[in-house]
Amino acid sequence: MKPEHLPLLNSVSAPAVLPDGTRAVVSVVRPDFGADSYVGQLWSVPRDPEKLPRRVTRGFRDTAPAFSPDGRVLAFLRAAPGGKPQLHVVEAAGGEPQALTDRKMGVSSFAWSPDSTRIVFASREPDEGRYGTLDGVASDAEDARLISDYKYRMNGVGYTRDKPQQLFLLDVPELGGEPWVKPVGRGARPGSNGNGKDNSAGGHSGASGEDSGGFPEARRLTTAATDHTGATFSSDGSAIYFVAALHEGADQDLVTGIYRVMAGGGAPALVPVPNLGAQTVFDVRESADGRWLFFTSQDLGSTGQDFVAKNTVLHVMPAGGGDATALSDAENMDVEAPGSTIGLRGGDSALVLNTAQGTVELLEFSATGDHALLVHGDRVVDGAEDGAGTVFVSYSDAATAGDVGVLEDGQLRLLSDFSAALRSEAGIIEPQEVTFPAPDGYPVHGWLVLPPGKGPHPVLLNIHGGPFAQYTTAFFDEAQVYAAAGYAVLMCNPRGSAGYGQAHGRSIKERMGTVDLQDVLAFLDGSLEKFSSLDAGALGIMGGSYGGYLTAWTISQDHRFRAAIVERGFLDPVSFTGSSDIGWFFGGEYVGSAAEQVAAQSPMATVAGVRTPTLVIHSEDDLRCPVEQGQRYFTALKRQGVDSAFLVFPGEDHELSRSGTPHHRRQRFEHILAWWAKYLPTDSNRAGSVHNSSVHNGPVQNGPA
Repeated sequence: MKPEHLPLLNSVSAPAVLPDGTRAVVSVVRPDFGADSYVGQLWSVPRDPEKLPRRVTRGFRDTAPAFSPDGRVLAFLRAAPGGKPQLHVVEAAGGEPQALTDRKMGVSSFAWSPDSTRIVFASREPDEGRYGTLDGVASDAEDARLISDYKYRMNGVGYTRDKPQQLFLLDVPELGGEPWVKPVGRGARPGSNGNGKDNSAGGHSGASGEDSGGFPEARRLTTAATDHTGATFSSDGSAIYFVAALHEGADQDLVTGIYRVMAGGGAPALVPVPNLGAQTVFDVRESADGRWLFFTSQDLGSTGQDFVAKNTVLHVMPAGGGDATALSDAENMDVEAPGSTIGLRGGDSALVLNTAQGTVELLEFSATGDHALLVHGDRVVDGAEDGAGTVFVSYSDAATAGDVGVLEDGQLRLLSDFSAALRSEAGIIEPQEVTFPAPDGYPVHGWLVLPPGKGPHPVLLNIHGGPFAQYTTAFFDEAQVYAAAGYAVLMCNPRGSAGYGQAHGRSIKERMGTVDLQDVLAFLDGSLEKFSSLDAGALGIMGGSYGGYLTAWTISQDHRFRAAIVERGFLDPVSFTGSSDIGWFFGGEYVGSAAEQVAAQSPMATVAGVRTPTLVIHSEDDLRCPVEQGQRYFTALKRQGVDSAFLVFPGEDHELSRSGTPHHRRQRFEHILAWWAKYLPTDSNRAGSVHNSSVHNGPVQNGPA
């Protein structure tokens, strides 16, 4: 795989399953260089092996499909080029989609009512005068912001208090009815009934009172200046559950709670969980039979901030109120895989995803405590949904960036092949799974991706972000690009990572750069000893976010590496506290608060020991690990004469390598490969020395997880 192959990466959403279980619909999205954006449509994937998947929409970017419970309507989000996602519906059998919203900042999520007549959706609602709501007032001319809270910004979002995510309820129009026609001339005057219709037929937004322009009226359900997430209906449709931080002192902790608001209106009410302490609740869902309430949460300890490496637990409680019971093992299961939500199966069962030793599994839990492992093995499950007892699954593995399968007789039968072009045009190198002991005997698990040929191959030691995250057995574009360029790529999950139990993850709390450093170096040493094709004299090290931290920490103490890349790193816990969106709590929980303790774990405090040539990569709009972290680290390296460069991406945030613009993602790969070609040349890149020189003459001007 090469940087130019990025458009072959088809990401597949969680499946929306027709209630009769005969087919699923997924969103398939890919980077597009021409649009410099992500484009994709919805695909129908039949269960019948005699029928092939087919594209069923043709929007610019269509995502988040969901069938109505009666199976008649398919809802989804559609974004036009440069636009925000808006809620659309189309008849399940096909037809022309109808837009239901025109929100200023788009729709972020939605859920159907059980009777298929209503949808609850979430949308960020800007304060008056901000974000283009007042003609002639650009962002640099808006009123000043008076900030008194810790929680006022979020990476990828920006300021949050002046555009909180609110919930709205709308009635879904009859799709077979006559389409609404916008009145003109006399018919558009207030109070007229032009064209045989009231000119306010579309209703009003409910948020600002502005004319909705023909869209169904959306009634606002929430008003607090905080985000309201995870909205779903109760089984009888009378109420809506959601997650928010509405308690007193919410700015001082990480606690969120379960709330319920009646669909007919009224103030949200807290759903108490008497036997649990401070929790961060992620998702909530009432069982199909209406008897139980499932929710996922992390225990935050007595301070309400102790989030470090806490596994997410699936709980159940009576829907009418009462104590909660933990269904999943808090020590050894982590059921909040990235982006996952609780699914329902049968009357009283829930489907969840479990992060497990480099994989993500699908599990089913009943309210009574029984559970079954439905999908496991060397793959990452991205989503699953049940229809009439048939479970469709979207997943990725070593051979695919995303595909759909159906669970039959305990086995997953493949239904799609969205990575066929990736395999045929770019090629995929299958990782080798290996485990090596740390100096204290602790097993360090990971993978080696070997390039073609006998070697000796230069070696890149990659370190993941988080730190409570994991490398997996699934397709990883970074490893594939580097291996195709001739590098042996090492990736492991040292102590501090997710998927190996809470004790594994929490072992670096207030001890960053200790056993985690031992683990990654032991994995490197074990690989060099086992595989003769690896060149022990040609080593590079790289990582992003926490991986940037551990890379910077390593090269201040171990000088065997010819070069390093420190990307979007957590590099100075002191300045991080006041500049990061999570700085007010993250550093204190991970590295402690005493000055000596912090310095003993800080790459900036040990930067004087660095002699390794280092490329520092950062994004200008990164609020998670702000750009000042990279700027200060690069400046310190330059002042002490270390060969270094600073690659800065405008308009990007902490997610550049995963969801940055396609142009920037390709450019990032090109600069990284040029840096390695300079210090770790391979047979395939020795000819690239002319391009290399442009990367290493100072900062590029145009160029935690």
